[in-house]
Amino acid sequence: MKIGLLGTGKMGSAMVERLINCGHELVIWNRSVEKTAPLVAKGATLAGSPAQLVDQVEMVISILTDAQAIDTCYRAPGGVLSTSVAGKLFIEMSTVRPVTAIAIAKDVSAKGGAMVDCPVGGTVGPAREGKLLGLVGGEEKDVERARPILEQLCRRVEHVGPSGSGVRLKLTVNLPLLVFWQSFSEALSLSSQLNISPERLIDILSDTSGAPAMMKARTPVLVSTLKGEPQAPAAFTLDNIRKDLRTMIEEAQSNGWNIPVTQAALTELDKTSAAGLGNVDGTAVPAWFIQTYCK
Repeated sequence: MKIGLLGTGKMGSAMVERLINCGHELVIWNRSVEKTAPLVAKGATLAGSPAQLVDQVEMVISILTDAQAIDTCYRAPGGVLSTSVAGKLFIEMSTVRPVTAIAIAKDVSAKGGAMVDCPVGGTVGPAREGKLLGLVGGEEKDVERARPILEQLCRRVEHVGPSGSGVRLKLTVNLPLLVFWQSFSEALSLSSQLNISPERLIDILSDTSGAPAMMKARTPVLVSTLKGEPQAPAAFTLDNIRKDLRTMIEEAQSNGWNIPVTQAALTELDKTSAAGLGNVDGTAVPAWFIQTYCK
């Protein structure tokens, strides 16, 4: 199949590689053209605009930074909606508020296309291996049309309701995972005066009921950051975490309630980002917190 992908950030690029390896022909577009060069070298074709991409493909996947990026990609001059989308299927994978996913799906539908929202759980490694968790919102017929491609990207695909349902569940999934880094930082501060090596401390904590699977999977990186060792570039940065937390807070407030623990975590992570850690991985937050407040 000839597939278009809008947004070749870390996750988008990994998906392009996965789909090329599955035998598909990929056409790509990204606001920062220089990020597309490695993918072109691997066989992808670069489009000059989102509209030009749509004209060349049967199906389009978009995975963009935020609602503003989606609006620009779809509605600006040269955007998706400036060309014919009739009969084409769009899979929108960005982590945004449901209202954003619903609105863009309506615009696509009004022009004869179809869209499902399918944000995914997982990082770059699982994306390259086709082991993401796909949370899908949309009409049944459109979801079934998308399913063969989603099953090449995901180990599990769950259709959870109408348009907007996938992104709503993704915010639900991400909230405790993202708040964890701040709460874990505070937990480690209580043990900061113990004479225990990072290796032993994290090993003990990983063997408790309070340790999520994510922490256990990131044990080597956590130990490394606590020892002050240099880290590889982050696949999902602290600023990405902050963006998602703001989105969760906005969604709750739009429904008439507050989520105070999430707000408190965001306030503290804003301080961490302001100290220069915006581009680091969440695993670096505990080390920074201890160095800042516990010495």
